[in-house]
Amino acid sequence: MKKFFTTLVFLSIVGYLGWRIHEKILASKNKVKARPEKAGIAVEIASVEKRSIADMHVFTGTIVPHSQFILAPRISGRLVKLHFDIGDTIRKNDLIALIDDEEYRLEVEKANCLVNVALSSVEEALSDLGVAQSEYARAKSLRQREIVSKSDLDVAEAKYKASEVKHKVTLAQVEKEKANLKAAQIRYSYTKIHAFWEGENTSRVVGERFVHEGTMLSVNTPILSILDLDTVLAVVYVIEQDYARIQIGKEATITTDAYPGKKFIAKIIRIAPILKETSRQARIELEISNANHFLKPGMFIRAEMEFLKKENVCSVPLVSIVKRHGKEGVFLVIWKKKKHPLFLLL
Repeated sequence: MKKFFTTLVFLSIVGYLGWRIHEKILASKNKVKARPEKAGIAVEIASVEKRSIADMHVFTGTIVPHSQFILAPRISGRLVKLHFDIGDTIRKNDLIALIDDEEYRLEVEKANCLVNVALSSVEEALSDLGVAQSEYARAKSLRQREIVSKSDLDVAEAKYKASEVKHKVTLAQVEKEKANLKAAQIRYSYTKIHAFWEGENTSRVVGERFVHEGTMLSVNTPILSILDLDTVLAVVYVIEQDYARIQIGKEATITTDAYPGKKFIAKIIRIAPILKETSRQARIELEISNANHFLKPGMFIRAEMEFLKKENVCSVPLVSIVKRHGKEGVFLVIWKKKKHPLFLLL
């Protein structure tokens, strides 16, 4: 009886496994493989247009002042007063600074006294010359009448010539002291520092201040930096490939991050005759009218120049150009109802 039940269980398990295998075989035969669907690509269609196109190049550079100089004293001394500061507008011949003038004023007074002394010496020498001339004339007259000896005449003549020479020396001394006086007056005038420059531009701007009032200055110590901002220069550097295409008088459009959307018109005024060996670039200077002083030295700028322009050219956006099998082109969409071909923006 026990053997019977064991056989029955074994047959049941075998039957169940056979049924499961049979179902899997049928399911695999009836299964249909799904075909992969091709994914669509979204494109944009636009018309081929005829318009003007230009070869534009953008160069980066910086703004520099059209003219700039450092104001410095010609003499040493303590800075007493500074009348202008950074950003102030100055005009030609304005008084900028004062240096302590006590020492130089005393030099002028001393030189003036020496001139007066020299003038007194001239008067004295002139008087002596008159006396010597009279004595010589009298001795000469007496000699003609043989009243005095020839030696007495020679003595009178020698005194006259010596007085004449002394008078000339005193006159030269006067000229020397007058020159010293003038030099002292010039040094004294240097205690008042004025701004002066050449050209028709009557006003400029203080860019930097290097010292404060009370500073002891030596000769050529920088005091202020003076800038001409009515006209500024845009300095850019071009590579050898573009150098031959740059011409004097050519215009460019200048933009800067400080004034988004604002454009300034510049004109090329100077082209460097050499390219630096280290960078293979040449310096180009463009002049910009800057009456409102918007552009400041040191600003980063972009200069856009047009080298070539073509009219009525069939054009498509750059993104629509594709490369297939080593060739570049665009996909055209031909519709019978459309008179003009269309291209796809990929």
